[in-house]
Amino acid sequence: MDTTVADTLIGTTIDGRYRITGRVARGGMATVYRATDERLGRTVALKIIHPSQATNVHFVDRFTDEAKTIARLTHPNVVAVYDQGRHEGLPYLVMEFVQGRTLRDLLAQRRKLSAVEALAILEQMLAAIAAAHRAGLVHRDVKPENVLVAEAPSGGTTDLVDAVVKVADFGLARAIEASTVDESGQLMATVAYVAPELVQAGQADARTDVYSAGIVMFEMLTGQVPYDAKDPVEVAWQHVDNDVPPPSKMVPGLPRALDELVARATRRNPAERPTDAGRLLSEVQAVRDGLSAINLQTALMNQVPARPPAADATTIVPALPATDATAVVPPVPGGYGPPGGHRPSWARLPEQGGARTPGRRAVEEPHAGGFFADRRRVTLVALIAVIALVVLGSTWWVTLGRYTDAPTLVNLPKAAAEQAASKAGFGVFYGDGQYSDTVAKDSVVSQNPGPNERVVKGETLTLILSLGPEVHPVPDLSGQEVAAAKGLVQEAGLNYKEGKGQYSDTVPEGVVISTSPPAGTQLKPGDTVTVVLSKGRAPVTVPNLVGLNINDARSELQKRGLTALERSKDSDQPADQVLAQTPKPGTGVEKNAEITLDVSKGPPLITIPDLNNQPCGQAENTLKGLGLQVQANNLNPLNPNSAVRGQNPGPNAQVQPNSGAQITCF
Repeated sequence: MDTTVADTLIGTTIDGRYRITGRVARGGMATVYRATDERLGRTVALKIIHPSQATNVHFVDRFTDEAKTIARLTHPNVVAVYDQGRHEGLPYLVMEFVQGRTLRDLLAQRRKLSAVEALAILEQMLAAIAAAHRAGLVHRDVKPENVLVAEAPSGGTTDLVDAVVKVADFGLARAIEASTVDESGQLMATVAYVAPELVQAGQADARTDVYSAGIVMFEMLTGQVPYDAKDPVEVAWQHVDNDVPPPSKMVPGLPRALDELVARATRRNPAERPTDAGRLLSEVQAVRDGLSAINLQTALMNQVPARPPAADATTIVPALPATDATAVVPPVPGGYGPPGGHRPSWARLPEQGGARTPGRRAVEEPHAGGFFADRRRVTLVALIAVIALVVLGSTWWVTLGRYTDAPTLVNLPKAAAEQAASKAGFGVFYGDGQYSDTVAKDSVVSQNPGPNERVVKGETLTLILSLGPEVHPVPDLSGQEVAAAKGLVQEAGLNYKEGKGQYSDTVPEGVVISTSPPAGTQLKPGDTVTVVLSKGRAPVTVPNLVGLNINDARSELQKRGLTALERSKDSDQPADQVLAQTPKPGTGVEKNAEITLDVSKGPPLITIPDLNNQPCGQAENTLKGLGLQVQANNLNPLNPNSAVRGQNPGPNAQVQPNSGAQITCF
């Protein structure tokens, strides 16, 4: 939607309720306006989709469904969705209006943030995204533009540690495929923050959002994204080919814990990242705890007054722990400051709080004052030592003591992995399985945290079990048209190939007749399925040749440009008669096709027995029993003992069934 059309909405009322008062922002897919809900009297944000997206039925349906889902997601760090509808055919959302600025605006103004500010914002971001992950939603487009920093309770957005952070665009981001390009040819997915799996396979899960959040963390700490190039596609592939560099490489002095945090969130292999935003949030909070302990130690040391030179050169003062030069130390709460400033009551020496001057004390109490001053100094040194030990102990526990090495569970069967984890004091959570050609089914392919990584004692380890070698069944493509068949094959992770087409009287042209291998065969990803498509009905119709003499059948086939392939068969039918044919009558075939004909060899021949000297009546019955037509010539019919004196055909002659035979008796 161009600017002119967008501006015409200002001043209009949508659905008789939302009066648009101004435009807030315009993106590649939608425009956001400030509006007044005249029914409830509150300011809202109204996001309306561009006409170019409204023609995509799949997008609109998905957008509407996701809007309904996100409306049920109630969380203080998620921009609430109040309503949805259509205006002149264009879908719109009514959302919470956040008074503040986007994280992108803040970074443009300040370039980068302190470690404390970055962690504070990241915590609230991850809290919102974790709530979405628990509801089964994946954001897919985590970036500074979708992070709103509202005014802090104290007022303004300068105090980022206390600011309220809200994440927007859950429904819209999920509804759009990452590979989609807009009319200008630009990727709709923001390539600066895109996860490698989204570039390679176009698939996203909770770990995709973890990766993008890690890139946002990198940008908050350094003031820049890790990769840049003129071509957006080149930027996207740098996420696939390269590891994100440590932030301290750009900003020397950042704590190592921040480098490790960014590295964990931006691992190129999704299985090596935290499983979702909730897991990453736990790690962020642990890092903040560690930095806070170091900051507290530094603050307490700043409260200790400067020690005057000791009169007794042999007095031993415990060494205070060195602070981390890279730690970010916030201002010490009111009243705490460097030596010489205002100190709390417990740190004040008597000389500071009383009305006496050093000169008066020296004159009036030369002995007692010196004794008590030395005693106070010893007490103060002891107190400082105790505080140092407490701080060192808490710092050791937060940064080192509560951590241990994760056990190595990779390649172990499930039961053995559970036993080893339990023995080491860890719980087990199973993520989605992963195919593997090298690790046996139901054994551990990967773990998070990885083997020997530093991990909090008693933490739950995420294990990924092997699903065995990845195989995909050949889909049943019977009756599918070519486009659908190709899509089903590719969706199954297999390669599509068209074989030689075949004519069919029953399958329409362009529809699948068969596949090789057949449906249900298990293949490895990338294997090829050859698909045979119908060419429709063949141009020549096969005539009915059964019952014809072979010569007549040949003639009929020749007229149609077909060829006879003859096979002789034993039969009781007359010789040279067509008994059967393939293809059947009425079938369509190509010109010059071969038609197989089964041709009768005729009934089996009958062997005439030797009937000479047999009684005439008996011989006549024998011939009739063989299926012959008998003619008996009895020269002396009055003689009951007449015998055969001649026969035709003669003994052992072979004749056709039902043929004639003669005997002569006298």
